[in-house]
Amino acid sequence: MQLNPRYGDEPVVVVELRVGGEHPLVAQRRRMVEVLGALDDADWCRPSRCAGWSVHDVVGHLVTTNDFWDLSIQAGLAGAPTRFLSTFDPVASPAALADQHRGTSVRDTRSRFADGSAALAETIEGLDDTGWEALAEAPPGHVPVRLVADHALWDAWVHERDILLPLGQEPVVDDDEVLTCLRYGAALGQAFMLCAGSTTTGAMGVRARDPSDELVVTVDGRSVRVTEAAAGPAPVGWLEGSAVDLVEMLSARDVDAVRPATLEWFASGLATVFDQET
Repeated sequence: MQLNPRYGDEPVVVVELRVGGEHPLVAQRRRMVEVLGALDDADWCRPSRCAGWSVHDVVGHLVTTNDFWDLSIQAGLAGAPTRFLSTFDPVASPAALADQHRGTSVRDTRSRFADGSAALAETIEGLDDTGWEALAEAPPGHVPVRLVADHALWDAWVHERDILLPLGQEPVVDDDEVLTCLRYGAALGQAFMLCAGSTTTGAMGVRARDPSDELVVTVDGRSVRVTEAAAGPAPVGWLEGSAVDLVEMLSARDVDAVRPATLEWFASGLATVFDQET
């Protein structure tokens, strides 16, 4: 299925909960540059958790996305948000881009990822309050730049685990990173479903530990809103577990995870979009 992003001034995703301080995207990218620099060429050829993709393929994908995030934010800051993803297929399009990247040397891919990460971090660090609220393009459509940064963090955070876990390495778990990924990732699947025409409504509770968080994700037919649990409506049920496990499940990395039957429609949103469930 195509993403069918929602463009214009009514974002399909609203995340009211924020971590304080510098956006964790910056630290995540800097760490990942170091992590990738420590891998040898044999590691780059090993399979990742992404079916059919090696470590090199995943990093090549992140080279492309780094460039897109920076371009998208810059266009949004200029008042002309892009619409490049109107025909993007979340299964076929990344695979086609990965095919184009194959054949690039490990040295070149490592260098391009480092350069792209530095450029993106510089853009993020230069944002003021007005810039964070400017509309720019992400896969769900036009959203505030802060949510573009959230999506960029979530995508690379999950892919960092896709790379390291099969290599037997335990990824760093930073509280600000995982909380940002959880809050954004909890809304993303249903945002895509809304863009595809879903009319399902409801509220899902998420109760996490290590680090702890409690939030409600509400779908009202027009948008998906993430709020502090105490400020949201009563949910139909709760997803509970460690914050990392919840991000993994909501990111379609553990589609066999046990969840309440009343929340199956909600928790499997991204798995449906990525053709892992129908």
